[in-house]
Amino acid sequence: MRAEGKGMANKLKQTEQVAESETPTRDEVAVTVAADADPETAVAGEAVGGDQPATDAEAGTEAAAPVNENFKWYIIHAYSGFERKVKESLMSRVAAYHLEDKVGRIEIPTEPTTEMRNGKKYTIDRVFLPGYVFVEMALDNDMWHVVKNTPRVTGFLQTGDQPNALSEAEVNAMLNRADVTKEKPKLKLKFTKGEQVRITDGPFNNFNGAVDDVNEDKQTLKVMVSIFGRPTPTEVSFANVEKAEE
Repeated sequence: MRAEGKGMANKLKQTEQVAESETPTRDEVAVTVAADADPETAVAGEAVGGDQPATDAEAGTEAAAPVNENFKWYIIHAYSGFERKVKESLMSRVAAYHLEDKVGRIEIPTEPTTEMRNGKKYTIDRVFLPGYVFVEMALDNDMWHVVKNTPRVTGFLQTGDQPNALSEAEVNAMLNRADVTKEKPKLKLKFTKGEQVRITDGPFNNFNGAVDDVNEDKQTLKVMVSIFGRPTPTEVSFANVEKAEE
């Protein structure tokens, strides 16, 4: 009986050893779960649980786009009066050839100008450097051919065989002329001495008179008006007169 009890104890001990050997360890469970999980989920879990720093996208910030250090300004010659068409055509060709990363700004030098049409004033943006288009780009063989083959483009502003590259300061000095004139648009009007005009504003509104002097720089006229039968000079701006009807 004692022998049978001892035998039974040995069998129980062997059974426990087998059970322990078949029970997976903590590390084995982790490996099994990772193996059975979806690969993308497993990788994501590893990244979150690891010590790797979060990327900009994970932190919710967007990395700034790098600036092309090869960008320089160039001037291209265009048919006079077709500067805007050239700009549109060039932008379309750049997109068609997938060269957007090689082109920055494309500028046309303009200034506000007021014109008189049928007695009404209209303010328009007038090109003050006809035939020139400013292009900021990383010039290489591909861009050279794209620009040269753009309709109504006759070539680059260049010395010898090399297009001239301009600095930002040089371009701003030319383009900023438009900023200076935005506050006071110029009137595209021509007056001559002795011409009859009608004043449209001010104390002499609706008075007719003859032009005695023209100041193009100040855009003013000295007009001789009749007051009590006597000719009296008065200074008015181009914007406050119109040509008298014949």
